[in-house]
Amino acid sequence: MHNKPCMALRKRQRRNGVTMEKKCSLNMILYELRNINGNFMPHFFGIVFPNLMCLLVSKTVGAQVPAEMRKEAVTSIMLTMTLVIPMAIMLIGYGALYALEIEKGIPLRMRLFGFGEKCEVTAKIAAHFILMTIAFLVFAVFQAVVMEVQRPAAGSLICLLVSLYLIGGIFLIIAHALANILQKFSLTFGVVMCLYFIMMILTGMMGMRTAQLPQVLQKVAGFLPMTYISNDFIDFWQGGSYNFMPFIQSFIFFGAAALILLYLSRMRNHHFSML
Repeated sequence: MHNKPCMALRKRQRRNGVTMEKKCSLNMILYELRNINGNFMPHFFGIVFPNLMCLLVSKTVGAQVPAEMRKEAVTSIMLTMTLVIPMAIMLIGYGALYALEIEKGIPLRMRLFGFGEKCEVTAKIAAHFILMTIAFLVFAVFQAVVMEVQRPAAGSLICLLVSLYLIGGIFLIIAHALANILQKFSLTFGVVMCLYFIMMILTGMMGMRTAQLPQVLQKVAGFLPMTYISNDFIDFWQGGSYNFMPFIQSFIFFGAAALILLYLSRMRNHHFSML
């Protein structure tokens, strides 16, 4: 329904042999970064919150474990808190911002001025990945300067970074799809926040390890790649062997679920554009 003016404009452009759709540019990415800066949630939950939680939880846990195990315990907390960054920036931040723009009709206006969906979404993706990279850098500096964590093996660090960026990409797809399906800021924000806390509980990020959950919830958690980072990565953080097969399978399932959700959102938009 909202796409009718855009469709009419594109038809006129095709009849006249004119293509006004613009490509993604650095200015568009900077524009999206300015939009993100107007939303405090990605900055607080994606940058301040994980560092603050690392500091508070490590002080609490550190006082309860023997001195020889303290460094490993703090490192385990650090690995768990890294997951908050892609979840906060991509799931909550992107989902809330994009849903608000849809509710205000901003994507429609952008298309009327020649900024197509591909251009707009590409700029949003680039801007959010830039913010996530900045958040990781701040987190890494904080860990190196303030926290006492174990030094990782090069392969383990690379594996963690690749996994976090993949998780961030999947969360972005989920947030984009939910915003397109729900079309309302309040609904989208409520759903992504519910998903955020449910996944934090399932993956052992809320103080209770996954192994302590009921058997049914443990099986559900096994489909989420965050579970393995939070519970298992400490075992090979400084090197050693690890069975990656369940971890890879969880990525396949999680990614497939996100793509199905994206497909459903596009089908919904296509249905309403035909009305």
